[in-house]
This record gives sequence, structure tokens and C-alpha cells, in this order.
Amino acid sequence: MEFKLANLVDIDGVLTLHQKYQLATIAEEDKPDGFVTTAFTREQLAQLIEQEQGLTVATHQGQVVAYVMAASWQFWAEWPIFAYMTEQLLTLTYAGHQLSTTNSYQYGPICIDKSYRGSGMLERIFDFSRVQMAARYPVLVTFINRINTRSYAAHTQKLGLEVIREFEFNGNQYYELAYDTAKKPA
Repeated sequence: MEFKLANLVDIDGVLTLHQKYQLATIAEEDKPDGFVTTAFTREQLAQLIEQEQGLTVATHQGQVVAYVMAASWQFWAEWPIFAYMTEQLLTLTYAGHQLSTTNSYQYGPICIDKSYRGSGMLERIFDFSRVQMAARYPVLVTFINRINTRSYAAHTQKLGLEVIREFEFNGNQYYELAYDTAKKPA
């Protein structure tokens, strides 16, 4: 198993894994085990790799089996939910920080092939990504759809992310969570 910052040759593998678990294309029987809501293009992933150094992948035998996206709020600005979250940042505090676009970043989505779930993959890929971003940002921020109970349990119980607020956007209910990037996961 190799954990690394993705490069352009990893994009096809990321897109294949992403499509398998993206809400619009996931198999109905896989939905209860977690899903990714946001769709991404090849160009967006290239930007995430080249400008943000924010795409971490886990590969096994040359195949992408997990990924984590992490980037500045500026990168995410084109998606309405992230623009909404950015507007709310200054109303939030976490770990002694008044949150802003300069001291926090958006973590996620994360996607792990179901054959690797429950193996410690979540903790390992999360920590690799956290270390990459910690030099630039003291606080990680993310959101989880309230109906995605597996992701919520994994992030709060296994990784220790904390809910900082709940919000509604586009008819869906979300948890907004944060994490101190100086902290190694439990």
C-alpha cells in the first residue's frame, strides 16, 4: 500500500473510484455504507493536484483504492455549498481560532473502496493528508450530509472530528465538523 500526493497520472484512477461511490452513480445497495455528493471533472482534479497539492491517494498494485481531497476555500469557491460555508466561517471558532479562509481549509470528500473499509485505511489516509495540510492550515473543516451516517460515525468516532454547527443547504441537512491539524488522530 502506498500513500502519496497524487500526480496527473492518478486522475483516471481517482475518477473511476469516485464514480463508483458518487451519489448520482452509486449502486443503491452501496449507499448505506457511505457516498460522495460532489461531482468532479478531470480539469478540477488537475487543478487540485497542481495548484493545491491537495489530492492524496492510496494505491495498491498500481490501482487507486482511496483518495482524500483537501484544498483552500478559494479552490472550492465555484461550488455553491462551499461558497455558503465560506460566508459562515467568520462566525465560527475552533481550537482557539476564529475561523477564516486563511487559517482553515476544506477537507473532503474522502472515498475508500469498500474492499478496503474497516482495514485502518481511513485513519492512515486521513493522517497522511492532515500532515500535508498542517504546515499551511491549523484547522481542517468539512461537512457531512446527515443521511450519511457511516461517514459521520467514522469521522467523529475513529478520527475525532468535532461538530461545530449544523446547517441546511439546498434542502439537505449537514453537520459541519472541524479538527486541529496539529493533533494526530486517536
